[in-house]
Amino acid sequence: MINILLCDDHAVVRMGLTMLLNNHPDMEVIGEASEGNEAIQKAHELKPDVIVMDLSMPHGKDGLSATIELKKQMPDVSILILTMHDDEEYLFRSIQAGASGCILKSAPHDELISAIQSVASGNAYLHPSATKRLMEEYLGNVKQGNTDTYDLLSDREREVLTLVAKGFSNKEIAEQLVISVKTVETHKGNVMVKLQMKTRHELVAYALKKGLLGLGL
Repeated sequence: MINILLCDDHAVVRMGLTMLLNNHPDMEVIGEASEGNEAIQKAHELKPDVIVMDLSMPHGKDGLSATIELKKQMPDVSILILTMHDDEEYLFRSIQAGASGCILKSAPHDELISAIQSVASGNAYLHPSATKRLMEEYLGNVKQGNTDTYDLLSDREREVLTLVAKGFSNKEIAEQLVISVKTVETHKGNVMVKLQMKTRHELVAYALKKGLLGLGL
């Protein structure tokens, strides 16, 4: 069972999402919040597996600020950003804040279900149009020599990348960094998304080129 905390400033939206998710046999909405501060408080009280977080909430703490704070306090929790903004800026900011995924409010119901299942499993999720634009943006910047994707990674993600590239297992990385295996999987998923890579081999090659293994190219 995936325990979910919903955070959205519109009661009607929360009601609709609660009905939808509770109808799924493997999901249960265990709490609701109308702004970021309340979401942080409820997260500590209820210990959800996934927080579905609205990005824009004009009253109280916004979703981005709440995500940053929650990932510092509860690194194991998976946060799925729910947004109406189909824009690269919001996508990058959400990922940098530590969110495990980002989905549009206009997305079909089955896509939301899939996104929640994905982040609950420790994987990253981006809605298809965001993935396409992220790749286009990345390739365009690479061609112009304007980007270094390493800058997108948090300090913890850089540590995980280096250890993955050195051949350590998720369990070994978790022990070294004193975090859970699920958190390692989440960080690794975020690294994959940010660097647009799909395999450990690609990560090793990238780490080697960046000089993270002490060899350099």
